[in-house]
Amino acid sequence: MKLNLQKIIEAPGEIPFSFEMDMSDTGIYSIISYLTPVKVKGRVVNSVGVLMLEAQMDIRALCRCDRCSKEYEDRKKLKISAVLSNDPQSEENPDVFMLEDGDSADLGEILRTKFILEMDTKFLCREDCKGICPKCGRDLNEGPCKCKPDIDPRLAVLEQLLDK
Repeated sequence: MKLNLQKIIEAPGEIPFSFEMDMSDTGIYSIISYLTPVKVKGRVVNSVGVLMLEAQMDIRALCRCDRCSKEYEDRKKLKISAVLSNDPQSEENPDVFMLEDGDSADLGEILRTKFILEMDTKFLCREDCKGICPKCGRDLNEGPCKCKPDIDPRLAVLEQLLDK
């Protein structure tokens, strides 16, 4: 979605926006599907000559746990903020998003980028997920497995003493 900011580039003010985004092409492995379109609501404000984008993204997704591989539903509300500029000197600053054609912002591109940067690095079905046993594949959230712990090969000779 393109947002024309011509009214507030030279004068203080704000332009509100609200729309739904299709995020199915973000390519985040742990997100299986989005249960609803991502709802975005926010505004762009010119305060003291600086254009600030402030938005909130409401996300409902079906995710895959990175530890146990179970599917779970996740709901997040991300608060996004970004600086917008039409100054060519700001082009090299990675924290500043450049305006297109000098007076419009591509909100879809900006929010998609910020969404990817703000997402969790690990997707977990619950905070204390124990994952699966690397040997037998049992879900450790359901209870311990019967696998023996690996013994350091340097101490394997000592294990023979314990067996007798």
